[in-house]
Amino acid sequence: MRGISAEGLAVSTERLESVAAAGDAERLGAELFSVADLVSREGSLRRAMTDPSASSAAKTGLARTVLNGKVADPTVEVVATAAGAKWSSTSDFVHALEQLGALALVISAERADQLSDLEDELFRFGRVVAGNPQLRDALTNKHAPVAHRQALVSSLLEGKATKPAIRLAVQAVGSRDHSFETALEDYQDLAAKRQESVIALVRTAIALNEQERARLADVLSRQYGRNIHLNVVVDPAILGGIKVELGDDVIDGSVAGRLDDARRRMVG
Repeated sequence: MRGISAEGLAVSTERLESVAAAGDAERLGAELFSVADLVSREGSLRRAMTDPSASSAAKTGLARTVLNGKVADPTVEVVATAAGAKWSSTSDFVHALEQLGALALVISAERADQLSDLEDELFRFGRVVAGNPQLRDALTNKHAPVAHRQALVSSLLEGKATKPAIRLAVQAVGSRDHSFETALEDYQDLAAKRQESVIALVRTAIALNEQERARLADVLSRQYGRNIHLNVVVDPAILGGIKVELGDDVIDGSVAGRLDDARRRMVG
């Protein structure tokens, strides 16, 4: 988001941080997602809450009137703050509510010391879906009701992942602005930023043990001056060694990479 929408998100995020510190962050996240769904469906309400000609007090009051008694007080406070801000478009307002919901769930994982688990669980689920075309089609088929697809995600992850991870994976299926895969990546990035780390995608021919993962993370952290969270993919195609993708940087120490380099040199 840019311009006045970015300012609105910043103000709303500050309010969320404040109320989440003293309340049920998991419930806050779930309710913000529900409010985003409501505002997305109800065009007249969405337009009224973002009407640039209306005063901030009027829009804040509208949000309180609509939501009081239907969601918890912290949720009312966050939505009222967002409604009182200015937005470049009604879609930015809805998207902001979704972002705030995701942040609240990340905060709930942080409180439970589950941020790393949250990142890992979302990454692993994304890999499972990517590796199963039938499952991917079932989750991304826009002709199937969103509620049915979300129920499928819940059934697949129940008892296998933390509650915040399940809620975020469910939300990713119904994302309005992004694909399922992109939404999952955005939630992982949000969790990484919360612990002031960046995500490195590591491809290796064989699985790394915990000691090897810790050593690699330490080396990368010292090299980049940031905490590094590893997402490890076992990929037999690289033959041996490892390949690391960190943002725009690629460190290719794989056998396949060295063979490709040798071929290029021979041809050149």
